Amino acid sequence: MSPAAPHQVSLDIEGMSCASCVARVEKVLKRVPGVIDASVNLATERATVTTSAPMAVDQLTAAIDRAGYHAALHVPAAAAPAPTLHARHALPTWWPVALAALLSLPLLLPMLGMPLGMDLTLPPVWQWLLATPVQFWLGWRFYRAGWGAARALSGNMDLLVALGTSAAYGLSLYQWWRAPSMGGHAMAAPHLYFESSAVVITLVLLGKWLEGRAKRQTADAIAALDALRPDRARVLRAQGEVEVPLAEVRVGDIVVLRAGERVPVDGVVRSGQGQHDEAMLTGEARAQDKGPGAHVSAGAINIDGLLQVDTTAIGAETVLARIVRMVEQAQAAKAPIQRLVDRVSAVFVPTVLVIALLTLLGWGLLAGNWEHALLNAVAVMVIACPCALGLATPTAIMAGTGVAARHGVLIKDAQALEIAHRVKLVAFDKTGTLTVGRPLLRELDSAGAVPAERLLALAAALQAGSEHALGRAVLQAAHGLPRPSADALRAVAGCGIEGRIDGVAYYLGSSAWMAQLGALAPALAARAEALQQQGRTVSWLACRDGAMQVLGLLAFGDEIKPGAAAAVRALQHAGIATVMLSGDNRGAAQQVADRLGITELHAEVLPGDKAHAVSALRTGGRVVAMVGDGINDAPALAAADVGIAMSTGTDVAIQAAGITLMHGDPGLVMAAIDISRRTYGKIRQNLFWAFIYNLVGIPLAVMGLLDPVVAGAAMALSSVSVVANALLLRRWRPTPLER
Repeated sequence: MSPAAPHQVSLDIEGMSCASCVARVEKVLKRVPGVIDASVNLATERATVTTSAPMAVDQLTAAIDRAGYHAALHVPAAAAPAPTLHARHALPTWWPVALAALLSLPLLLPMLGMPLGMDLTLPPVWQWLLATPVQFWLGWRFYRAGWGAARALSGNMDLLVALGTSAAYGLSLYQWWRAPSMGGHAMAAPHLYFESSAVVITLVLLGKWLEGRAKRQTADAIAALDALRPDRARVLRAQGEVEVPLAEVRVGDIVVLRAGERVPVDGVVRSGQGQHDEAMLTGEARAQDKGPGAHVSAGAINIDGLLQVDTTAIGAETVLARIVRMVEQAQAAKAPIQRLVDRVSAVFVPTVLVIALLTLLGWGLLAGNWEHALLNAVAVMVIACPCALGLATPTAIMAGTGVAARHGVLIKDAQALEIAHRVKLVAFDKTGTLTVGRPLLRELDSAGAVPAERLLALAAALQAGSEHALGRAVLQAAHGLPRPSADALRAVAGCGIEGRIDGVAYYLGSSAWMAQLGALAPALAARAEALQQQGRTVSWLACRDGAMQVLGLLAFGDEIKPGAAAAVRALQHAGIATVMLSGDNRGAAQQVADRLGITELHAEVLPGDKAHAVSALRTGGRVVAMVGDGINDAPALAAADVGIAMSTGTDVAIQAAGITLMHGDPGLVMAAIDISRRTYGKIRQNLFWAFIYNLVGIPLAVMGLLDPVVAGAAMALSSVSVVANALLLRRWRPTPLER
């Protein structure tokens, strides 16, 4: 009995503030019985939990609640309800920052007046009255989360902020209490540090608000895609056209589209002609002609014409909803480089607390100034908050996957995005990837035993119901032609198809298969060779009626995609080698390779051998991407370091690939590699800045060269700068290729 497949649950988590929080939540989730793995993303504030069997969400949320955070089941954007009236009228998220700033500003007056020779110091009681609400009301979130971390013998940003500001606040109370009564005269009051505690909390709140605002911008791609869903649809009912809520539309309903309307469902055009703008879905800027039999996708705009559409998918099953889910999954996933950050974060806060303690003892014991020692220790704790470390990678991944989706490059997982920048070789499938994938029957030659019309009818009988490109070409050519019925049909992978017609066994397939079957046709051999040299794909029709007998050949021709040559040139100019893998005969494959400028060709490759061919290309540590679109490409896509599927292909190929090109343009292969390079560059920049803040800031604080207020500002700036740097990816555009 095979083991049960693992299950996945996504949870939204509130209260995380830094990379240490991520490590802590992952640890408590992994301790829950039945949990195989847990991955937490700080930027999306989401946990992906893999369990060995279906598990009650309450078990997982309870474990997170005990760790000091709050969790709830994640609702995908495509299924999220509209905001409630209460939510729309809630207080703006910036109000704690504004109130903290108003209360803290008077405490900064002495610093502002000092250059002017003015003493604007407030009486101690006023300083205390202004600082206390900031410390214990607006800053309560740091105490609550910090206590949760301390109780779990862990540490996070909140604990550092709570300890540091409490130390400054407590020192001020001590100084005020120790000083003799001054009758309320500010001039004689002791030096207090209420401004340090209040301003640090204000700056941290400001940094978190700016960080949250910027993080929401990195998720704009999902919001923009989700906004493509219309709320209502016009459906044909017995009484005529009726406008109904989208939730009431069912598969099989006939939806009416007028000019200028967004398509509410996936479907097939029943009647009418029009042009559709699918740019937000596929990145394809050109309008697409739609007529009877054409597929339409939810979210596209019907530019002109009146169409009736048979609904084939609604809600979460539409292409749009699947795109949103895939982008969400990619943004929630953890890139491999994040594991380094996780290892650092696990020991970061305890290490900082030890450094702060040593700073306190060192300055106190050696210099004898415990007041100054405490302030230096506070500066160490404040400057070292590991927020930027936790945000460096996920914000870049979110921005990169989001902008890629807007331009037709759908990245399914963060690992593919991270690896693609190292690709040194791209292996292309031929049919449907470099060529249009809709071959036509170009030649029909009979061996003499049966007339050409009968030959075509027999071939069409064998291909009845076939989804293979050559099978569809046969059926198209035989349209309207009477044909016999075939039974016992069986597809032979990489060879062809066999079946029985009127009790006789028939075979339709490749030259190699015919040789295995012992079906030879010397009279047609020269003709077949000539057709293959012209780039035609040759299939043979044979039967076994006593002895094997070749009845004739069928030659098919496909067209190269308009952007294929430019795509290959762009990759080669970028120093990336190109290879073509094809199950087609060498003559047909060679002609396509020559026209595209591909020098390495593997022809007549069986589906099962494509994965081995890709594995062979990876020798020597070379990073290989495989681009394909068919069911037979799925093993090769999975075997490559990066699998890139054409969305015009099969679902199997798309599921096996890490990256999907939404409108089947091979030119987007270079775009996918380019956005990977840009994103990985941002990750490295972000990690550099996140580490450099601490590498420079902590020693300065230890040496007493950093005021706690300046440390708070620097810490807030580090998080905001990391997110802002990631947001620069939103300006990325694919480089136009010369065609």
